[in-house]
Amino acid sequence: MVLDRPLRLTSFWQLQTLGWVCFYAWILLGSLPDLVQRSGAFREDTLLVGLLFLGSWILHPVCRRLLQRYPSWIAFELRAFVASVTIGAAAAFLYELILRGIHNIDAGNVVGNSTRFPFLLFSWCSLYFSIKQWHTSSQERERLSRAEAQVQEARLQALRYQLNPHFLFNSLNAVSTLVLEGEASAATKMLSQIGDFLRTSLNNQASLEAPLSEEMAFTQQYIAIEQTRLGDRLQVELTISPDTLDAMVPGMLLQPLVENAVRHGVACLAEGGKIAIQSGLRDGRLRISVRNSGRQDLGKQANGDNGIGKRNISERLQTLYGNDHQFWLEWPESGGCVVNVELPIRRIKPQEVSPC
Repeated sequence: MVLDRPLRLTSFWQLQTLGWVCFYAWILLGSLPDLVQRSGAFREDTLLVGLLFLGSWILHPVCRRLLQRYPSWIAFELRAFVASVTIGAAAAFLYELILRGIHNIDAGNVVGNSTRFPFLLFSWCSLYFSIKQWHTSSQERERLSRAEAQVQEARLQALRYQLNPHFLFNSLNAVSTLVLEGEASAATKMLSQIGDFLRTSLNNQASLEAPLSEEMAFTQQYIAIEQTRLGDRLQVELTISPDTLDAMVPGMLLQPLVENAVRHGVACLAEGGKIAIQSGLRDGRLRISVRNSGRQDLGKQANGDNGIGKRNISERLQTLYGNDHQFWLEWPESGGCVVNVELPIRRIKPQEVSPC
């Protein structure tokens, strides 16, 4: 499961420069007739934007401290308004002083600009507050998303760890039975197969999903163990479409399904039975089915068993895919039980596919 990098905004000074450059261009376009008719218009507009930029530069640390102390919108805006009026009035006086000199200051212009300049600076403060709040909210959402992903991964790993003890208990119980029946060579062979199986399981434990080809190879290790225990009583039929080998499926998806099929549809019958595993594509989705040839009443009884394997798989599918999957059982009239899984197609690169 991949966690994305935290959201990063463009730096403050990049946004600040870009914003004021755009404002400067807008002012120049708006006063284009004056620029043509009056030679001093360009100087006035440039001085206006320059003083406002300087005012925003002074307001920046003020707004930053206000936001830290007063994160609510109303508290921030009230104090930012006072700061904007103070700095805006000073900028208005400085604007008139630079343009006309100390002896030619027009009080009416100072009063008018003392309204316009604070309004523009207060608008800048409001925009600063909005961007910072949006950024903080985005970071919080990203943090929660990462936390949820980590919780989900931990849950999936915990569900996977449940399967090995369950399988190990059943397998060692089978070895014990073989020993009691005097089948020492079969028990020894089975212990070796169990060791190989668990080694593969531990090596793949970190992977939440795996190609179907790897899942089939892993499941065939389990089937070999059961064939050692049951001998000719267990027959296996594989119909795996080559188009599905590179499809990603939850790790340890098939083995618990096959284990349930063997336990409820073959091992409990004196005559044994057959397990059929199929995979294919249907309407652009992956369909996998595991069928046993046991009696129909045994299949329905197994469904009421609600074993850890089926319950575990159902929870993992829901965690990984939400509602974008199907997991259901069927009981054909001919007997046995069919477990079906339908998943969205997620593929790996062809060169990463190992042969089944």
